[in-house]
Amino acid sequence: MSIDATDRRIIAATSCGLPLVSAPYAEVAGWLGLTEGEVLDRVGAMQASGVIRRVALAPNHYALGMTANGMSVWDVDDAIVDDLGPQIGALDFVSHCYRRPRALPDWPYNLFAMLHGTTRDEVEEKRTKVAALLGPACRGHDILYSTRILKKTGMRLTGKG
Repeated sequence: MSIDATDRRIIAATSCGLPLVSAPYAEVAGWLGLTEGEVLDRVGAMQASGVIRRVALAPNHYALGMTANGMSVWDVDDAIVDDLGPQIGALDFVSHCYRRPRALPDWPYNLFAMLHGTTRDEVEEKRTKVAALLGPACRGHDILYSTRILKKTGMRLTGKG
């Protein structure tokens, strides 16, 4: 599906989040000179076509006490990484999980999963759980711990592009 100028305006208006009011889609509609039904229909169509993956809350894990966060990286057999990745991504302590190309010879990792916990020991326990799920398909792994927040927003579109 291709998007038109109105779809792009809706995406731009909501890319920093929905307004915290009782009728957020009506509020967005008002900003854009549309009806609430038009906004809901267009968001639904973009979601059905894959332009929008999901509409979700994005809690601040630091405010929730999850201050020991690590990007775990895994060298997983390419033949089954697409089967194992969704299992890792479904774990309640993983906020995002994705496959990336390897950068050989220096970077053999092809599966990334952000693990969250209140302490590094807790995150290490969770990393052990991920390793157990990956089993013999995993040939190596490492973890890169967060030391500060650099960005806490989603993608933002401008009116162009």
